[in-house]
Amino acid sequence: MINWKDNTPSEAPFIASVFNYYLSDDLVGYAEYDELTIQLAFQMPGFLGYESFKANGRGSFISYWKDMESVKNWAADAKHREAKELGIQRWYRYYHSIIAEVKSLRSHNL
Repeated sequence: MINWKDNTPSEAPFIASVFNYYLSDDLVGYAEYDELTIQLAFQMPGFLGYESFKANGRGSFISYWKDMESVKNWAADAKHREAKELGIQRWYRYYHSIIAEVKSLRSHNL
């Protein structure tokens, strides 16, 4: 389920930044940076929301953004860049990122 900023679903089109990863065994500081970067994202202009899931050391974090300029600004954020560098050095065995344009969104509460 998407955690929308201000609990307000966004209307397409918008951008999805998909981060898929496989965690390493060295997770010192990971949880703290994970929470910090989520809090920072909520403060970034153009941030719309996120969803995240983890199981058996693998995970996905999908953040939603108003436009590519917002994604680029988030990528350039100093604390986010620091977290990415720590991830490369310590926390991830593997990761990949995908930037995609969301042209349609349908959701339904069951």
